Amino acid sequence: MRSRLRSGILRESRRPFRFQICCCRRDFYFREVSPPSDVQLLFEQYSENGTMTIEHLRRFLVEYQKLKDATREDAMSILHSLRHHIMYRKELNVDHFFRYLLSDHNPPMAPSLGVHHDMNAPLAHYYMYTGHNSYLTGNQLSSDSSSEPIIKALKKGVRVIELDLWPDSRGNKVKVSHGNTLTSPVNLNRCLSATRDYAFIASEFPVVITFEDHLVHAPLLQMVTKTFESKLHQPGTDQLAEFPSPESLKKKILISTKPPKEYLERQSSMEKEYDSAQELSDKEGSDQDEEEKNVFPEYKHLIAIHAGKPKGRLTNSLRIDTSKVRRLSLSEQELEEISQKHGQDLVRFTQKNLLKIYPKCTRFDSSNYDPLLGWMHGAQMAAFNMQGYGKYLWIMEGMFKANGRCGYVKKPDFLLDKDHIFDPAKPLPVKTNLKVTVYLGEGWHLDFKATHFNQFSPPDFFVRVGIAGVPDDTVMKKTRAIEDDWTPVWNQEFEFPLRVPELAILRIEVLEFDTTRHHDFGGQMCVPVSELRTGIRAVPLHSRKGIKYPSVKLLMRFEFEEPDSETENDG
Repeated sequence: MRSRLRSGILRESRRPFRFQICCCRRDFYFREVSPPSDVQLLFEQYSENGTMTIEHLRRFLVEYQKLKDATREDAMSILHSLRHHIMYRKELNVDHFFRYLLSDHNPPMAPSLGVHHDMNAPLAHYYMYTGHNSYLTGNQLSSDSSSEPIIKALKKGVRVIELDLWPDSRGNKVKVSHGNTLTSPVNLNRCLSATRDYAFIASEFPVVITFEDHLVHAPLLQMVTKTFESKLHQPGTDQLAEFPSPESLKKKILISTKPPKEYLERQSSMEKEYDSAQELSDKEGSDQDEEEKNVFPEYKHLIAIHAGKPKGRLTNSLRIDTSKVRRLSLSEQELEEISQKHGQDLVRFTQKNLLKIYPKCTRFDSSNYDPLLGWMHGAQMAAFNMQGYGKYLWIMEGMFKANGRCGYVKKPDFLLDKDHIFDPAKPLPVKTNLKVTVYLGEGWHLDFKATHFNQFSPPDFFVRVGIAGVPDDTVMKKTRAIEDDWTPVWNQEFEFPLRVPELAILRIEVLEFDTTRHHDFGGQMCVPVSELRTGIRAVPLHSRKGIKYPSVKLLMRFEFEEPDSETENDG
């Protein structure tokens, strides 16, 4: 059902917000928002004589909200959630119906969907929630190393943890730190123990630890096997023709690193790149070769995901060995370079092997890059700094809200089709149109101080809404700013043609308008379009750090429509 958008109705409260300007006092009265016209028309359609019964509500859920399996019990559960409004009655009026639509019981993603992707395919068929320098508490140059960021990441559902391993000054222990920087170290045992204890709090699917291994000795092997015991997945061979599935690896921890021999061969180039102070004498090299002979067979079989980067040109890295699989790591600059002319080679490589993308070394502030370039080329591990915040980290968090927040998201079928290798550079037709209506917002007066946004008046909110996706889908649009209002009503509709909806993330951000263009932040939310529920939904907003506000939310409507022939041919 479609209707012409009209402004919502606002009820004025007698409780004023007072602002002092010099010797003058200004009072602004808070206005409680009431149902917009679209909601009122829907209520009229699904009610009788001003009353919505349980059966009426069930019909609304099935027909308009597209919850095809909704039952009378589901409708009863909604009534029960509103019991402080309706007491013991078994029907709703329009205000009760509006309260339900704007409640936490009507989110934009299905809360009970859980893990619903096929988890029996090889690991290479999934995007994996991946951290970079997972032990750092802040910036990449001088912050402390700790096990706490690892715990925090695992609680969020991150499934790939990265540790940089170095010998301590005495050479008999292993420390974790960002080499050749002023970051303080943390003992490896603490990091391993934290991983063991928190690995499966948020998800039962496997955790991968990638070692950037700057040492080769037996204690590492002993520490890993002793800490993880039966949780450690040991393939027993380095000749895997295909990675196992996430389902088969539930509650297992996997080690991914370069075998010692490969590390020794590239040691000199690593030292040069990072301006290492370490210099190995011929005798030390000989001693390490001898140690490698003793450690290599066991350590090699401990590695569940072998990492390796062939010498020579960058394109050599994409050669596929049909007899075994591996992990390749590329910097964000290397990905940009190789994707320009070899996009299909990247897609083909990632159908069987794992590709990890890591931030460039100049991101000292722990900022991040756009993960979509990697995802559209099939890269499973877009490694992110989790220490800060920003739009790219919000997009990453939005992506991994999918599939029950388990940390694994199945790649789209078109990236796995071996007979027709996807070409990311080729223009694509529009698959679907997403229509988004931004009705209104509320809750800021409860979660923020009266003068948080403006010392002299209520806030002037506007909403930015758009898509993070492949280049042709990526766009941001905005509503008008509503002046001096804690409960703004926008009633604005936007349309987004989507060519690759499978990789599209809906971005929503509320800002408080400032004439200097330094707008204040009022909340954000990112949702994978693939799991966006149609109909009218309450969208909870989150802080910069991704923490959900208790009260702030938007009322929005989402619709998918088939593209017309003119739009479809835009690609």
